[in-house]
Amino acid sequence: QVQLVESGGGLVQAGGSLRLSCAASGRTLSNYRMGWSRQAPGKERKFIAAINWSGRSTYYADSAKGRFTISRDNTKNTVYLQMNSLTPEDTAIYYCAAAYSLPTGTSWYANYWGQGTQVTVSS
Repeated sequence: QVQLVESGGGLVQAGGSLRLSCAASGRTLSNYRMGWSRQAPGKERKFIAAINWSGRSTYYADSAKGRFTISRDNTKNTVYLQMNSLTPEDTAIYYCAAAYSLPTGTSWYANYWGQGTQVTVSS
């Protein structure tokens, strides 16, 4: 069992930045890729970014490339998502995930999900 707790969401103006954190606990965390998906109101949940255990491999959705950076600190069992140049289109609930699998396009099957943290970007 893996537990994921997100933090760092909030309200930010367009062009601003936020850093999300995901604290993980449980057994054999090294078995999982960690990352983030988001779900805007009335829309499907979509993959944003993922990282493998070593941190050497990262994966990004097109919407995140160049603006978002994923990282992890295994000493703290924490994954981060640094989000820059935010726009109102980034408004969504951001979910932390732990998964065996890699994302496929905008889809990502995760074995575990956090409860989510709200990010709202005002224009």
